[in-house]
Amino acid sequence: MEDELEYTPKKSWEIYASEQEREMIFELADRYLDFVTQCKNERKTVEWVREKALQAGFSEDVNSPRFIKMAKNKTVLLARKGRKPFKQGVRLLGAHADTPRLDFKQFPLHENNEVAMAKTHYYGGIRKHQWFSRPLALHGVVVKTDGSSVEINLGDNQGDPVFVIADLLPHLASKQNEQTVSKAFEAEKMNVILGNSPVVDTQDESEENGAGADMDKNKIKKHVLQLLSENYGIKEEDLYSAEIHAVPAGNASYVGLDKSLLGGYGHDDRICVFCGLEAMLREEDPEYNQVVIFWDKEEIGSEGATGARSYFMEYCLQDLLDAWEPETKLSEVFESAKAVSADVHGGLDPDHQDLHDQLNASKLGYGPVFSKFTGHRGKLGANDATAEYVAWFRNLLNNAGVPWQMAELGKVDMGGGGTVAKFLAMYGMDIIDFGPSVLGMHSPFEITSTADLYATYLAYREFLKN
Repeated sequence: MEDELEYTPKKSWEIYASEQEREMIFELADRYLDFVTQCKNERKTVEWVREKALQAGFSEDVNSPRFIKMAKNKTVLLARKGRKPFKQGVRLLGAHADTPRLDFKQFPLHENNEVAMAKTHYYGGIRKHQWFSRPLALHGVVVKTDGSSVEINLGDNQGDPVFVIADLLPHLASKQNEQTVSKAFEAEKMNVILGNSPVVDTQDESEENGAGADMDKNKIKKHVLQLLSENYGIKEEDLYSAEIHAVPAGNASYVGLDKSLLGGYGHDDRICVFCGLEAMLREEDPEYNQVVIFWDKEEIGSEGATGARSYFMEYCLQDLLDAWEPETKLSEVFESAKAVSADVHGGLDPDHQDLHDQLNASKLGYGPVFSKFTGHRGKLGANDATAEYVAWFRNLLNNAGVPWQMAELGKVDMGGGGTVAKFLAMYGMDIIDFGPSVLGMHSPFEITSTADLYATYLAYREFLKN
C-alpha cells in the first residue's frame, strides 16, 4: 500500500523490455534517423509529410474524410473524420517544423581578403559559438522572376563540398577569451566560406568598363557566381528571392555503445513531427475527429502567415465544418477540443545539474514529458494547463501503459521558454505541452532517447485514437 502512495517515474527501457518491443523501438528509430537526416528545413519536412500523407490516402479535396492542406509549402494540416461529430470534440496535435539555423542575408555574397563568403542572419535561439569551425550544408530554394524555383541541397550528399565559418585560433584569442560568450562571438562575423579561387580564363572586361582594380578584387566572388550559374542557372539578383539556410552537415546517428540515444540536428521539433505523423497515419478509425498541424516560425515567436499566430488553422477548420458538419459552430469545436502542443523538453544535463530543480526536471529515457506551464520567471507568456486536463491525460496514458514524466524547464528565475500552446489556448481549448526530453537543445547536434522516441509515438497515438 505504501508503494502505491508514492509515485516513481518508470524508465522506458524497463517497460519495453521484450525482444519484440526492442525490435520495434529500433525499427522506428532507423526510420526517424533517415527522416531527420533528409529533412533539415521546414520546406523539406512539409514536403515529406505531404508525400507520406498522400500515399496513405489523404486528399486535398476538403470533402474527403482524409484531408490535407498546405500553407506556402511551410505549414501543413491533416484531418481525419472520426465516428463522433466535431461538436463533441476533436483531438488536435500541433508541432513545429522549423529549427534554429543560419539564414543567408538578402544580399549575401561578398569577397574579403580574397575569400568569397556569404553573410548570414541567425534564425531562432542559437548559441553562436557552436556554429564555428564545423561542417555546414546549404539547404533551401531560389525562386526566379519567371516563377520557377531551384532547390539548393549541397553538403549532405556523397562527394559534395561542405561549408564552414572560420573560428579564431587560440594563439590570437587572448582578448576574446576575456569576453563573455555573448560578446565574444559576433553575429556579423558569422560569414560562411564559399570559395578561394578566382574566376578562370575570363576576358578582362575591367578596362572597357573603366573599373580596373575594383573588378580584380572580386574575382573570387565572380567565380562563385559563375559556379552558381553553371550548376543552378541563377544569378546574383535571384538571391534576393531565395531562402537558403546553413545547417549542420552530416547524418543523424545513434549515440553510445548501446545505441540508447539518438544524436542529430533538429530533434526540436522534428521528432514530434515524425511521431505525430506516424501516430496519425496508423490510427485509421478514431472515435473523435483528428487534426494534426505542423507549423513554421515557432522558433521566432510563431509569427507570419505560416506560424501558429496566423489564421491558417481557423480557415482549415471552418472549411472542414462547411464540408463535414455545417450545422456546427467553430466556437463549439474549439471549446470541446483536447489538444497537445507537441514539443520537446530540455532534459537534466548530467554536467549542469545545478541549473535544474531536480525534483521537477525531465530525464532521458523516462518517456515523453508533460510541461504544465512554460513561460519564464512568474510564468510570464505561459499556457498553464488545467488540473482537470492533466488528470485526464495521466489516466489515458496510465491505462495504456505508456511511460511519462512531468517537469519544468530549469530552476525558477533561471529557465524558461515558449511554445505554440499559448496561441491555441486563446481559443478556449484544453492544451498541454508534451514531448520527449532533449539534451543540447538548439545546438547543431541534439541528443534524445531512442526508447523515448517510441514512447512518444505510442503516447501521441493513444491521444489521437481516444
